[in-house]
Amino acid sequence: MSEVLTFVDVCAGGGGLSLGAERAGFTPRLLLEKEARACATLRANRPGWNVLQADLLDFEPEEHKSAQDVDLLLAGLPRVKSSSTVTRAGSDTEIRLIRATIYLTHSVQPRALVVENVPGFVESDRFAELRSFARAELAHLGYRLEWFVLNAADFGVPQDRKQGVLVAIKEPWAPWFERPVPTVDEYVSVGRALVHSMGARGWGDADRWAAQADKVAPTLVGGSDKRGGADLGPRGSKAAWARMGVNAGSLGDEVPGPDFVWDPGLGKDHMAKITVEQAAVLQGFPTDWVFQGRKTARYRQIGHASPPPVGEALARSVAAALTGRSHAHAGYTSAT
Repeated sequence: MSEVLTFVDVCAGGGGLSLGAERAGFTPRLLLEKEARACATLRANRPGWNVLQADLLDFEPEEHKSAQDVDLLLAGLPRVKSSSTVTRAGSDTEIRLIRATIYLTHSVQPRALVVENVPGFVESDRFAELRSFARAELAHLGYRLEWFVLNAADFGVPQDRKQGVLVAIKEPWAPWFERPVPTVDEYVSVGRALVHSMGARGWGDADRWAAQADKVAPTLVGGSDKRGGADLGPRGSKAAWARMGVNAGSLGDEVPGPDFVWDPGLGKDHMAKITVEQAAVLQGFPTDWVFQGRKTARYRQIGHASPPPVGEALARSVAAALTGRSHAHAGYTSAT
């Protein structure tokens, strides 16, 4: 293993896991992403990163030397569908991507693999066969597997976002691996995270709104390219946002101005709206990370991303194992 820890990120999206790995001291060799606007985001924010626009299902690692001999293979894959939607056309694509990642491990032979998805990926009986497949394939290659669920809120992200994680590490480094531990003692509320940006155009009620928005956000959902404009999630999420004085039916083009009358009792037209930039903050991205595309495309990149603080926590735990260190939770970057 080289002194400089390296990684490959497949289905890199808007860069959440890669940014987290970078913060943890890893150097990227290759970022693979199918969607053109997400590739544009990666290149705009990190011009020096090697970004390849390609489908993981068609990727041939043997043709890319940069994908060989790396320490970490990252895969923040598209979310597997719930049982209520599994019969829809094309709904097996997400399962195929997970299997493709496991098969990719045969070729790349990283010292560690991190796959991130929905909690059901780890917990649901529906995915027991998929877990058995991963266990058999990776154990055959000499990896030891850990399955667990993390909540982004435990790492300073102002959002209730649970993520199912598979970490596989090769011997002899596997015994050193410790699951990430929370980095905050108190959750960061939506109001605390966004109060300054809400008041940026002179809105006088920003502090009063922030006092009501005293909970973490519901899970942000990027949605599908096949549906309409961006909103902040299903009916239950919209209701939770309404209790925080936020109209979650659509995203705002800008934060409220000085004349905006905030009075949730008068209906959604008198509730604040979250902007795309604020959604990125709620996903744990730094304010200087700029997403490319129109408003809906930018929001979908954010909603589909893994929060960078979670990626950092996972990468630090892996780095600690690969370098034989303990206390993997030290030295984290603040999410807000």
